[in-house]
Amino acid sequence: MEWGDLRSKLALLPEKPGCYLMKDGTDAVIYVGKAKVLRNRVRSYFTGSHDGKTQLLVSQIVDFEYIVTDTVAEALVLECNLIKHHNPYYNIMLRDDKTYPYIKITREEHPRLEIVRRVVGDKAAYFGPYPNGTAAAQTKQLLDRLYPLRKCKRLKPKVCLYYHIGQCLAPCEFVVDESEYQRITREIGDFLSGGYETITRSLAARMEREAEALNFERAGELRDLIAQIGQVMESQKVTLADQVDRDVFGSYAENGFLSIQVFMMRKGKLVERSATVFTHYNEEAEDVGSYIAQFYFDNADVPREIWAPEGTDLEGLREFLGGVKVLTPRRGKKHELLELACQNARLALTERFRLMERDERRTVDAVQELGEALGLGSVRRIEAFDNSNTQGADAVAAMVVFVDGQPARKEYRKYKIRTVEGPDDYASMREVIRRRYTRLLREGQTLPDLILVDGGRGQISAALDVLDNELSLEIPVCGMAKDDRHKTSQLFYNEEPSPVALDRSSPAFHLLARIQDEVHRFAITFHRDTRNKGTLQSVLDDIPGVGESRRKQLLRHFASISEMRKAPLEEFRKAGIGDKLAKQIQSHLSSM
Repeated sequence: MEWGDLRSKLALLPEKPGCYLMKDGTDAVIYVGKAKVLRNRVRSYFTGSHDGKTQLLVSQIVDFEYIVTDTVAEALVLECNLIKHHNPYYNIMLRDDKTYPYIKITREEHPRLEIVRRVVGDKAAYFGPYPNGTAAAQTKQLLDRLYPLRKCKRLKPKVCLYYHIGQCLAPCEFVVDESEYQRITREIGDFLSGGYETITRSLAARMEREAEALNFERAGELRDLIAQIGQVMESQKVTLADQVDRDVFGSYAENGFLSIQVFMMRKGKLVERSATVFTHYNEEAEDVGSYIAQFYFDNADVPREIWAPEGTDLEGLREFLGGVKVLTPRRGKKHELLELACQNARLALTERFRLMERDERRTVDAVQELGEALGLGSVRRIEAFDNSNTQGADAVAAMVVFVDGQPARKEYRKYKIRTVEGPDDYASMREVIRRRYTRLLREGQTLPDLILVDGGRGQISAALDVLDNELSLEIPVCGMAKDDRHKTSQLFYNEEPSPVALDRSSPAFHLLARIQDEVHRFAITFHRDTRNKGTLQSVLDDIPGVGESRRKQLLRHFASISEMRKAPLEEFRKAGIGDKLAKQIQSHLSSM
């Protein structure tokens, strides 16, 4: 869309709440946002100055759409749905790619503990959500040791080791009263809600009794169990006397990054906490509100209270969450706790910046060291090539680009070898080098400071032959030779007879190995996909009723023959294939 058309569209924006969808030149949705007033929010992207990250987003916006809602709360719900549906590139870090984990006590004759990502109406007992899978797994492991629920998915024919170590009631062999399961479920609920001190005291008393009876091995096991409870649960130092379940959200924003700390408090005690750091493109308060909405979007377990930082749209969240108490404490211990969450968010972001600075410093050192070792000075842009084939068949090549030591994935390229018959690696290298740099010269694009090829002197000579004799380009070429364990072992430079003296423990050598691994991975993946599609296409040609159009439909939907062979009819329907033809295809494949 031309700027004039875009400006006309901006003038028609309504002064109502809603969601907007930013699109790029391919009509793909790259960002979804919500607004109290669509006119003001959307127009702000195209006026005034922005930081670097937001400017990058704006530079790719070619068109936009919007959906009007009656309230901001409706806009929050719609935003969550749109992000889930479109998976926009610039929203990708604003939400988790999966829902938060819960610990579930299954509603079966003989219940067991498991970690799930969805709360469904199956009358089972759910505890959580936990901020990440590790926290849930550690807690479940602790509960498995404390409470003797069955561990197997299906009952065994006889008692197993868990029974002998006191971690299972062995319902496979003994009758277990339902009241016992009810008691265990109730105790687990109390334990996870902050009542773990009771069982800790009970275990300590048992440990003393075992020690007095000279059962030191058992006493030692109980001591270790008490220590594990301390590690998993006792790190929670913050408590409030009101016994209320609440989640406390603290935030801190700087340099285009937003850090959010969540304190999960149950019965007034802090039982879990986590920090999330991501890039963001709106005002801090706006993105914090979106994060909170998405945090609870798929979770049925919402606490009685939610505390949010200053400036968050509390009314919108209250309506979105169906009347849950959402507030910003401004005095006393509650305000101090919210400030503590914000302080933790700031510390998490500071730590992320330090790690980024360290990695950047290491990368800069590696690039400088490589340039000095080769006598080139600056080697900011490196392009690496690798070939892949199966005994000459389905020959392909791949190229990756690293700029200032970091992968520039949008500039990666794939090549199908066109002019080479059989497994001729040198000829394949000539073809790809010729195609790549002929195009760069024709389009006036940036040339690399260094070319890396996978291999030794033969591959280097093939590349230099095309660069020097055909294209009149003076670009240095290095070859990365591997040892018998397929690890980068030596670096050859241009036509010099001896390898470059480079310490294998140096940052420069590690950078080269990383580039070689990346281009090899990229080439192998492309070759595998090409081979699978070629095999699939040749098989489809032999099936009656599958013409070119339907073959394309199947190729787009299925990745391999094995996947197609075991696919149900429903999967063929998704590919646009009718049941009758699908059965013919399955019959043909099963006879192979």
